[in-house]
Amino acid sequence: MALLRPLLTTMVLCNCGPFGSPGCHLPQNSLLLNRKTFEVLEQMRRISPVLCLSDRRDFQFPQEMVDVSQLQKARAVSVLHILLQQIFNLLHSEHCPAAWNGKLLNELHTVLHQQLEGLRTCLMQVMGDEESILAPEDPTLHIRKYFQVISLYLKEKKYSDCAWEIVRVEIVRAFSSLVKLEERLRRKSGDLGSS
Repeated sequence: MALLRPLLTTMVLCNCGPFGSPGCHLPQNSLLLNRKTFEVLEQMRRISPVLCLSDRRDFQFPQEMVDVSQLQKARAVSVLHILLQQIFNLLHSEHCPAAWNGKLLNELHTVLHQQLEGLRTCLMQVMGDEESILAPEDPTLHIRKYFQVISLYLKEKKYSDCAWEIVRVEIVRAFSSLVKLEERLRRKSGDLGSS
């Protein structure tokens, strides 16, 4: 439950922060979808992470992609979109259904898909507002490499229950990093009192 709070905070900030500007409109039901995503992620825990300590791995989350102090709004939306897309893809892998309850997994797929659609629309809007959103360095490349490392880890561990639990916890950690990005963006835009 302690890991769920930062995840919920991230999604709330995403909906109340600078993305709510005239150039980018997230769907009205974003808060509900985000809450549902986190609830399902929490429900998907099948075993205690403590039982999997020997399987832990540092996946080297590309923290620099969320720590950039001069981050453009379009880049921030791009980072959030690619992160959700990669999570969606990972959870659609052929080995995933064996790891978790199929009903919960389908529920998570549906919610992530709805979130992605809202972010895709937002990303297209802000791309028109800001020039060269991915220059000088494309954050999506770093995030894709991060998820490749996770995929290789799962394969190496033969898609064991512990491996999937470690990955589930890593997904929550990735969202926690985005909380910090969202807070910085809110402070930067002077939008502190809008939540």
